[in-house]
Amino acid sequence: MQDSQTKSSKAADTVAALKGIPTREELLELLQKEVAVVTFKKLNGDERTMPCTLIENFLPPAKKDDPMSQKKIRAISDKVCPVWAIESQGFRSFRYDRVTNVEVIDKADYKVRFGEFWKESS
Repeated sequence: MQDSQTKSSKAADTVAALKGIPTREELLELLQKEVAVVTFKKLNGDERTMPCTLIENFLPPAKKDDPMSQKKIRAISDKVCPVWAIESQGFRSFRYDRVTNVEVIDKADYKVRFGEFWKESS
């Protein structure tokens, strides 16, 4: 007999496959190595496209007065994906269940797509 965690994991895998996106865990792993444009529906129904990453070199140092900069705080919810938003240069989050598309940005395109930010962070 399967436990509820195994059933939940299989359901998440199925939903991700149907949507054509990585699972939440795969997405977070991907963002630790790559920059991706994630498209999702905001809670108000608007669609948002956000270039983001979790590559350590892009992230600011953790600060006590900024909880989102601390890994332990960012890992609290299993429904939310905390990421570094490249264009706004700050931590942002989105609900994984609202993700509609994930596009990995080719490293050769970083400079073209992110201009000044890339110069400062590379």
